[in-house]
Amino acid sequence: MKQVGLAVAIVVATAAAMAAASAGAGQRSTAKPAPAGQKPAAAAPAQPKKSPGAGPIIVVETVKGSFQFETYPNEAPKSVEHILALVKRNFYNGMRVHRQIPGFIAQFGDPLSRDLSKQDSWGTGGSFNIVGVGEPNPKRTHVTGAVAMAYPGKDPRQADSQMYITLAPRHSLDGDYTVIGQVIAGMDVVQKLAKGDIIRRVSVKE
Repeated sequence: MKQVGLAVAIVVATAAAMAAASAGAGQRSTAKPAPAGQKPAAAAPAQPKKSPGAGPIIVVETVKGSFQFETYPNEAPKSVEHILALVKRNFYNGMRVHRQIPGFIAQFGDPLSRDLSKQDSWGTGGSFNIVGVGEPNPKRTHVTGAVAMAYPGKDPRQADSQMYITLAPRHSLDGDYTVIGQVIAGMDVVQKLAKGDIIRRVSVKE
C-alpha cells in the first residue's frame, strides 16, 4: 500500500508541476520585449558610509578620478577645522601631487605645486597659518588610506596645508603624525596617483 500511495503521489505531483510550467510559459509569452537598443537600468552606485564618530566627508577630484575621505574632528579637532577652512575657500584647487612614494604615501597641499617651474621647491609651501598643535591619537592610526598632516622638521605643531595618504599600513608613523581622516571611497584612484597629477577640486560633501 505504501508503494501504491507513493506512485499516486508522484503522478499527482508531476501533473501539478506540468500545469504550473504550462501556466508560467503562457505568462512569459505575453511579456513585452524591451525596445531595441535599450539597456537595462544600471544599479545606483553604493554611497560610502561614514564610520561612527566621523565628521564631514571631503571629496578630492583629480585627473585620475575622485576619492573621498571622512574626517575625525573628535580626535583631531584643530587639524580638521583647519583643513575644512582651507577646503571651503578652494585653497587646494589646481594644486598637484608633489610627492609620491610607491607603497608608502601620496602627498599634496603645497600651493607651489601649481607652478611647474618651481618643482625644486615643491613640498616647502603652505597657507602660512599653521595648526599650532599636534593631535596624534591612538584611536586613529596609519592603516591603508589614512589621511594625515605632514609638517616640516620634527614638530607636529608646524603642520599646515599639506596632507598625505598612506598607500599601505605604516604604523611606524603612529604617534608622530596626526591622522585627520580615512579614505572611504576611491582608494583605487589614490593608488594610481603620481607626482605631478593635478588636484582639480577639493570640496566638502553636502
